[in-house]
Amino acid sequence: MKDIAARAGVSTALVSYVLSGKAEENRVGDEMAAKIRKIAKEVNYRPNHLAKSLRSGKTFTIGLVIADISNPFFANIARVVEDEAHRNGYTVIIGSCDENAEKAWDLLSVLINRQVDGFIIVSSENSEKQIYYLKEKNIPFVLLDRHFPDIQTDFVATNNYKASYDATTHLIRGGYERIGLFAYQSQMFHMAERIRGYRYALRDHNIAFDPSWLQKVHFETMEQEVKAALDEIISSGQRLDALIFATYGLAINGLKCINKLRLKVPSDLAIVSFGQAEGFDLYYCPISFMKQPIELLGKTAVEYLIGKLNNPDEGMMQILMEAKLVARDSSMAKKVELAE
Repeated sequence: MKDIAARAGVSTALVSYVLSGKAEENRVGDEMAAKIRKIAKEVNYRPNHLAKSLRSGKTFTIGLVIADISNPFFANIARVVEDEAHRNGYTVIIGSCDENAEKAWDLLSVLINRQVDGFIIVSSENSEKQIYYLKEKNIPFVLLDRHFPDIQTDFVATNNYKASYDATTHLIRGGYERIGLFAYQSQMFHMAERIRGYRYALRDHNIAFDPSWLQKVHFETMEQEVKAALDEIISSGQRLDALIFATYGLAINGLKCINKLRLKVPSDLAIVSFGQAEGFDLYYCPISFMKQPIELLGKTAVEYLIGKLNNPDEGMMQILMEAKLVARDSSMAKKVELAE
């Protein structure tokens, strides 16, 4: 900075104002600011982040722990969080726990040791102790997409109950009555809410729920269990005429099996899924899905966290956002046969 100041013929303080983005508030002229930036570029100036951290007590880094980076939903969330954090002067360190609580704890421990300023977390099952630990240590964090109703935390999530209710209602209004749901075998609140929304929509439309319609599979053995469940449903006497997939991963595995079984969508089996990705566009019959507000979820999580970092006494913030049904050919309404 001294070299830049000498070449520009100004003080190091003025150079500091320009390079820290405070030129305007310190009344540095546009021409001089441009000159200083040009010289900085010529001498390949890089700010000393360590010195900045020592002065501010911050590392200007955020730890983002997500459930499964291979899922397009989480990959897109990570991109939004990274872009929004960058706009606010923060760097994001991303880790994927693969829906495993032990791996999530390892990631948190590493990132805490790296002295990240705070966390944005997509929680995995059985990770409640980790959340309590962060609260006890007063480490700022915001839960994203998933939260624990029994733990008071900041969170940004989708209204999963309503999303599932709307998906089921859409199929019922299209003339489908035997509607199944494929979900994960999980105690996570967001999954329980998707199941609850499905069950209540059936009840409210006077459709008697058959327990065989609800199939719960384990994340680790999803492919095999989805196939076995579909084989069982297809071979049973009460065959389903529509199916809701509670996640994108379940949908992709389910659609592969549906193809192998030579079932036609939607004439043999109508489909609605959670999540959105190019895979749904590439299927021969475009798949209907519940579109979650990825952009808004990610941006709001960053906004909430930076708010907590700047003002630790800021009150708790909790928000549920609405998913929107994108209805396509896979859930087309049944044709009504007219009597002659």
